[in-house]
Order: sequence, then C-alpha cells, then structure tokens
Amino acid sequence: MTVSLAGIDAPGISTIKSGPGKPYAQRAKEYLAELILNELVDIKAYGQDRDDNVLGVIFLEGKNINLEMVRAGLAEVCRGKPPRGLNLEPYLKLEAEARKAKRGIWSLGER
Repeated sequence: MTVSLAGIDAPGISTIKSGPGKPYAQRAKEYLAELILNELVDIKAYGQDRDDNVLGVIFLEGKNINLEMVRAGLAEVCRGKPPRGLNLEPYLKLEAEARKAKRGIWSLGER
C-alpha cells in the first residue's frame, strides 16, 4: 500500500536517475524512514489522492508523523483544499515555528 501524507507537501525526489530532485528531498525521505521504517503504524485515511494512493495521516504510538515532518522543516503545509475532516491549524502552527527557526527547507529562505 502506498500512502500520500495528507495535509503536507514534502520535497520530491527526482524520478530521473541523474536528476537532483528538490533540496532536502533525500533528507525528508531518510527522516520519514527513520521514524517509521519496519514499525507498525496506524493510518487515518482521508480517501485517495489523484494517483489512487491512500491519502492519510500516519501515527506511530499515537504520534502524528505528518506533523513531525512539518516540525522538522522537511515538509510544508499543502495550500490547497484539505481533505474533509483534517484540521490544518496544528500543521500551520508547526510550519510557522519551523520557518522562524529556519529548520530544514526553511533554512533556504522563503519558498
């Protein structure tokens, strides 16, 4: 099963072997793996994305992993319409903190 992280947008890794991808893309991938690889997680699903992946929030031992990505500065809050029932306020608060602290992607300046 493939899960797209609801409410957030992490930097993308290039699909072209020689392409560099976006800054912090590899770090975001590694950080997510550090948090959940080989762990039993819970997923709160919000339907499917346009690629038919599960659109969800991942929880590990009650911790919202999507929020952790934003807190670390390795994802930003999606600016489009959020999935029905997903409250973006905690995400926006953590993004503002990450921006102010210049963590991760925010160390590169405003996007």
